[in-house]
Amino acid sequence: MKKIIVDEDIVGARLDKAIAQKYEELSRSNIQKLLEDNKITVNGKIQKASYKVNKNDEIEIEEVEAKPIDLKPQDIPLDIIYEDNDIVVVNKQKGLVVHPANGNPDGTLVNAIMAHCKGSLSGIGGEIRPGIVHRLDKDTSGLIIIAKNDKAHIGLSEQIKNREVKKTYIALVRGIIKENEATINMPIGRSTKDRKKMAVSKNGKSAITHFKVLERYDNKYTLVEVRIETGRTHQIRVHMAEIGHPIIGDTVYSNGKNEFGIEGQMLHSQKLTFKHPITNEILNLEAPLPQYFKNIVEKLQASTH
Repeated sequence: MKKIIVDEDIVGARLDKAIAQKYEELSRSNIQKLLEDNKITVNGKIQKASYKVNKNDEIEIEEVEAKPIDLKPQDIPLDIIYEDNDIVVVNKQKGLVVHPANGNPDGTLVNAIMAHCKGSLSGIGGEIRPGIVHRLDKDTSGLIIIAKNDKAHIGLSEQIKNREVKKTYIALVRGIIKENEATINMPIGRSTKDRKKMAVSKNGKSAITHFKVLERYDNKYTLVEVRIETGRTHQIRVHMAEIGHPIIGDTVYSNGKNEFGIEGQMLHSQKLTFKHPITNEILNLEAPLPQYFKNIVEKLQASTH
C-alpha cells in the first residue's frame, strides 16, 4: 500500500495528476487503471480522477502486482482475408480475445498471429500487443488489421486517428427501428455504476455511429448496417442499447432473453476500407457473415415472408 498525505505543492491538483507527481514510476495509464479498478481511495472513499485534492487528504494506493504474461506463438487457425509484407487482415472468429491480459494469458489472436508471422510484427503496441493497431471485442467477429512492422503500424494509426479508415458492421438488434437510416451522436465514457461497462455520458468522449436498416423481421428484430466514425470501447453496443435496440446476444448491454441460444453479440465487422500504409493503394476488404449469423437471418427471413 502506498500512502500520500497531500501537501502544499499538490493542493488543488486533480487526483490522477497529484499521484503522477508524487509517484513518477506509475504511468498515467497505470494510475487510470488503478482508479477504474477502485484501488485508490481518498480519506477511505473512492474518488474520480477529476477529484481536486485538499491539504492533508490521505490518498491510499493499493499496489497490484502485475502477473507476468509469457507470450508464446500458438497454432490457432486464422481466416486470413489479405496479407503482404506489411499487413495482415484477419476475419476474427467470435470468442477469440485479441490480446493477452490477466484472465486471458494465452489462446488469443496475438498468440495466433505470432505463430503465423514468425516474429515479424510491429512492436509499437507493446510487449503484449505486437502488431495490434485496433481492437474488436472478444464476441464481435470480423475484420481486424495487424501491422507487421512499425512503419505500417504508424501509418495505420494515423489513418484511424484521422477517421480515414471506414469500418462497416452488420448487427441484428432487438425491436423494430422505424427510421430507415439515422446517426447517433452521443459521447461515451466509463460507467459510474459499473466500472467494467461503458455508458453514454456527457463527460465522455465524442462517439458517432451511423446506421441503415437492411431488413425488419416479425415485428421483433431489425438487421442493420452500421458505420462508425469514432472507435470508442463497446461503441456500437452502447449506442444501440441506448436507443432501445440492443444487439441480440449482448449479455452486458441487453437484459433481454437470448431466444437464439447464442453466446456473445450478433455483431460482425464486415467491411474495411483504408489506404495501404506503405503503397497507398486503397484496399476494400470484406468478410462474409459467420455461418451461425447467416442461419439465424435466413430463419427470420423465412418466417417473415
